[in-house]
Amino acid sequence: MAAQIACRRIYEESSPRDGKRVLVDRVWPRGMRKEDAHLDEWLRDIAPSTELRKWYGHEPSRFAEFRRRYLAELGDAGHREAARHLHDLAAHDDLTLLTATKDVGHSQAAVLAEWLTSRGR
Repeated sequence: MAAQIACRRIYEESSPRDGKRVLVDRVWPRGMRKEDAHLDEWLRDIAPSTELRKWYGHEPSRFAEFRRRYLAELGDAGHREAARHLHDLAAHDDLTLLTATKDVGHSQAAVLAEWLTSRGR
């Protein structure tokens, strides 16, 4: 079982304490070169749907509803395999969920970290 699940911006310096580094955004972060990302995986299929992402627009006032809708998406067929894979990663390694979002606390990475923790990893 993983000792830690963390969320960070992909633009931050990587750390040996990160464990597995997984990008959970659907689109590649602007200005980030792939060789500078120090990723173990880019799991774009775990990201919110394009429609949900655009609706949310990173407006904190919509976060509770975004969270509810995103958690519902995690159970649908389009996300199921990626969700299972992320759960397996969290069960075996420390995990850092990466996003380009400026407000990590109001991002899909934060929702995923909470979701993984609540599922007992």
